[in-house]
Amino acid sequence: MSILFVIILAVVEGITEFLPVSSTGHLIITNEFLGISSDDFAKLFIIVIQLGAILSVVVLYWKRFFQFKDLREATRFYLQLLVAFLPAVVFGLLLKKYIHQMLGDVLVVAISLFIGGFLLIYFDKYFRKNEDRDEEPLTFRKSLAVGLFQVMAMIPGVSRSGATIVGGLAQGMKRKQAAEFSFFLAVPTMFAATVKDLYDNKDLLQGSNISTLVIGTLISFVVAMIAIKFFINYLTKHGFRLFGYYRIIVGLLLILLILFGHNFSDAS
Repeated sequence: MSILFVIILAVVEGITEFLPVSSTGHLIITNEFLGISSDDFAKLFIIVIQLGAILSVVVLYWKRFFQFKDLREATRFYLQLLVAFLPAVVFGLLLKKYIHQMLGDVLVVAISLFIGGFLLIYFDKYFRKNEDRDEEPLTFRKSLAVGLFQVMAMIPGVSRSGATIVGGLAQGMKRKQAAEFSFFLAVPTMFAATVKDLYDNKDLLQGSNISTLVIGTLISFVVAMIAIKFFINYLTKHGFRLFGYYRIIVGLLLILLILFGHNFSDAS
């Protein structure tokens, strides 16, 4: 993989990881259009550079992760993340085979983007009433519900951030509260996925592959920090609609390309 392709993929990851447009879906599409071989290392690269995005959340929300009034507050925060994280562990293990099969399927990404766009627009309007309510404290029941929504994001193109934010809104959260909890939940979820993939593919961690992963991770870290700040401000003021329209357009274009005979597999 050339350094130019590494930079492009890392920038795409950093921009899209916390936007409700599916980072994995965009990385698969980018891989296809750049003609990058869809081999084991390419799939590993897509997972590992998410580590940079994870670190950006920890840095931006350092106080929320490590500075608490007392042990009880800290314990509650981490237990809520654990409760929300567990559904992804259970279903990830059960559906691992099918998830990996879908990772290279552009049609799955296209359909998920297209349908998800309409759902985002609908949910943006339906849950707008949440903004008029007082912010309620997060409970373990709400945490579990958001975690169950996250399971849907195992389908490429669905968007982990989009699914978990909608899950939060469905539990009565305001946009900002739902988005921030989605960011927090990304840390254990993506860290676990990265560590597991690194372990499963440890034979690939040699020579230039290591430097490629490091460079991609650093770039995604910087870009993700900028994207998070933009997204929180935009989401609080304007909601989901723009992202919904974007998903519909991209998904429709991909579906049309496939229908008119473009063979994405030729690029892999």
